Amino acid sequence: MKKFDFSKLEVPVIQAPMAGGFNTPELASSVANSGGVGSFGFSFTSAEKIEETLNITKKLTNGYLNANFFVFNPMKLPNKKDQKNAIESLSSLSFNEKYELKIPTSPFYFTLEDQIEATLKCLPSIVTFHLGVPSNSIIEKIKTYGIKVGITATNLSEALIIEKIGADFIVLQGIEAGGHRGIFDQNASDQKLSLNSLIRNVSDEVRIPFVAAGGIMNGKDIKRLLRLGANGAQLGTAFLCCKEAGTRPVHKDYLLNQQNRKTKLTKAFSGRVARGIINKFILEMEGKTILPFPAQNTLTTQLRTVSAKKNNGEFINLWAGTNFPKIRSLSANKLMAELKKEIG
Repeated sequence: MKKFDFSKLEVPVIQAPMAGGFNTPELASSVANSGGVGSFGFSFTSAEKIEETLNITKKLTNGYLNANFFVFNPMKLPNKKDQKNAIESLSSLSFNEKYELKIPTSPFYFTLEDQIEATLKCLPSIVTFHLGVPSNSIIEKIKTYGIKVGITATNLSEALIIEKIGADFIVLQGIEAGGHRGIFDQNASDQKLSLNSLIRNVSDEVRIPFVAAGGIMNGKDIKRLLRLGANGAQLGTAFLCCKEAGTRPVHKDYLLNQQNRKTKLTKAFSGRVARGIINKFILEMEGKTILPFPAQNTLTTQLRTVSAKKNNGEFINLWAGTNFPKIRSLSANKLMAELKKEIG
């Protein structure tokens, strides 16, 4: 295992972990071989698949790798009436293809302890968490292996909790970020801080390093954030059109050719707030009944899969940050080279 150190990064970039097949061994290894951190979003991945994926990737690189996990909260399905209404919400969409709608059953997600056990067999340099803080025992176990721990924060109170529980660094996620919002309590009021505001609020209040995330698309952005005190930048959307990424072709098409569209925060795809390009699904689901997270994610999976196979981007989750029109269609190593040059 290569022990992680921010000062040893040739390019101060963490390729964001994105659950749902966006991250591939080819993408992560290319970023790592280019002097950054390659990542995987393993939240919906079995222990066996985690081990397989990390072992494949470690054959392609000796660089820094990051394994990321959602911190799921215990979940109960709503009453039968709300379950029926959630089904009807999807049935009423203007989507004409056939697909199965079935209320998910428990277990609704993989056990984090099992996922971490598989991860530790492969010794990535970093393990990170999103949507909350794992147990102290999990953090302590990871750190006994010399692996660094990072956790996402969206406000100062979350950042202080992360520092207190012994994480090695904080990922500060601004409201501009694509994909799932990292707020700990999805029922709490979200301050919706821009990345700049979040850094101003947090930087003088914590002693551990922090990484900036949200809407970052080029080296100019990264250079500015480093001057504000960040130890690195986490970029997700910027890598979605790399040839090595597992992004669906129709998703890439919208990122490159539908740049007049805006992005929006929605719970409709997964039951938890996430940012994506506005499409028919988001608009037609506004105000309709949905299941809690992550049951809604499971419920909409087949719809999204069928839509993608039909090359129909109107009913899939087109995750993207607010600055997605700045995206570049390059190989990962070329994008990393461009970022390095732009940082100077």
